[in-house]
Amino acid sequence: MGLETVVEEIREKGKKECDRIRAESREEMEQILAAANKRVAEIKLAADEEVAKQTTHILSMEATAVNLLVKRELLNTRKTLLDQVYQSTLAELTRFPDSFHREAIIKLINEVHKEIDSGTIYCCARDRDILKKILEENSDFKAYKLGNAVDIEGGIIVKSTDSELQIDYSYRTFLDKVWKSGLKDASDILFA
Repeated sequence: MGLETVVEEIREKGKKECDRIRAESREEMEQILAAANKRVAEIKLAADEEVAKQTTHILSMEATAVNLLVKRELLNTRKTLLDQVYQSTLAELTRFPDSFHREAIIKLINEVHKEIDSGTIYCCARDRDILKKILEENSDFKAYKLGNAVDIEGGIIVKSTDSELQIDYSYRTFLDKVWKSGLKDASDILFA
């Protein structure tokens, strides 16, 4: 065997070894790249899921906030409308004829008489003459005296002589009672 043959054999072995190492390196590199690509895909999928989750959460929070804002505005509008109805009702009560107010005052004094034997009766300026006549005409009410006009829409307020008891039978007081007890029903009817 000549030196050239030995060199050629060594070259062949070196080339084969080089090819084998390159093939192994390529295979190892492909495995590393495949693993890296797989990991990148997992990270991307997790990130996409987190983005979707966060987006859904943010949209849900925004929707909830908008719904609350709409509900608040709706409730405020309803309250405003109900307040207007309340005020209109009070105003309408003042427009009733004097005969209505006279009958109301007589009934209210009869109710008060069951609890207060004597005292001062107050009413609005509009009803002062009516109340004065009622007190003068009816001997059952001689223990009551006419008080100054007070700022009420109608009805009466009576204070006992000893000032220990006061009864408020003003229209506003009655409307407040009716309003509180019937507000839900009125609201249901108006806004159903």
